[in-house]
Amino acid sequence: MQLEQDKIEVTPGNTPKRYVFVLLDNFSLLSFAAALDCLRIANRMADQTLYTWIFAGEVGETVECSAGTSFNLDMGLEDLSRDDTLLLCGGTDVQKTATKKLLSWLRREARRGIAVGGLCTAAFVMARAGLLDGKKATIHWENHDSFTEEFDDVELTKSVFVVDGNRMSTAGGTSSIDLMLKLIADEHGEKLANAVADQMIYASIRTDQDTQRLSVPTRIGVRHPKLSQVIQMMEANIEEPISPALLAKEVGMSTRQLERLFRRYLNRSPKRYYMELRLQKARNLLMQTDMTVINVALACGFASPSHFSKCYRSHYNTTPYRERGAHSARLSV
Repeated sequence: MQLEQDKIEVTPGNTPKRYVFVLLDNFSLLSFAAALDCLRIANRMADQTLYTWIFAGEVGETVECSAGTSFNLDMGLEDLSRDDTLLLCGGTDVQKTATKKLLSWLRREARRGIAVGGLCTAAFVMARAGLLDGKKATIHWENHDSFTEEFDDVELTKSVFVVDGNRMSTAGGTSSIDLMLKLIADEHGEKLANAVADQMIYASIRTDQDTQRLSVPTRIGVRHPKLSQVIQMMEANIEEPISPALLAKEVGMSTRQLERLFRRYLNRSPKRYYMELRLQKARNLLMQTDMTVINVALACGFASPSHFSKCYRSHYNTTPYRERGAHSARLSV
């Protein structure tokens, strides 16, 4: 039970601020629940209703999250109040949710000056509606490649969250907490935001300067500075791969030394590791964009479609065309 001395004093407001959570099909439960619970706890810690919320959606009375749980909707795509904050909740296969009806509604509400945010992958829908043109944004790292290919007018970052004017985006997972804590702090002070974080056992509040992915040494489980430097160069040069000889030269070692380094720590050659990075990006683009297979190949450093197909089949045991066809079939079920 909350003790009286634990309550946080805030400046009384005229009316509670309302958040409209737009639940897209297969939305991420974690991103949605993390954001919602921040508002609930803020009300509890302040011992007053600072925030209210409502669930909206495009079709029907319920919508399923990616975990298969159904949620009842309070409203459809109706007119909102100018003081509302609209949060799109995205998840898997977000491209499928960007319907003409939803995009038109978003553009209309944005023209009225409503603040719009996208949780997890929902920045894709915002960008498709043109709401992020000329602005900074972020999205889950798995969707970074496809987003960059499609939206040239958006400055995509790797931050856990981004606030650019009245546009907001998060990278998914617990990054919703970081965004909501910032909004709570801006509206009612750091003391309340910190109290909410304490209640959630959230020990390290991140800012928009923090990146969403682990560092290269942490991801690969190896803390070797030159190996990390080479991998960073590989990740930054997918479309135009750099030869192992030039990579080795950049970090001040011989090609043979670089080979031994990769074999020792990653059990594969630099060439093989680089190929796996390029094929992973290719798979993301096949799954998440409408790019032709030829353009996917070019974007991942393959000059020949036949060579791309051969490498892809060797790694994934299927061709790029079959991969895309199987993915499309799963979406249509």
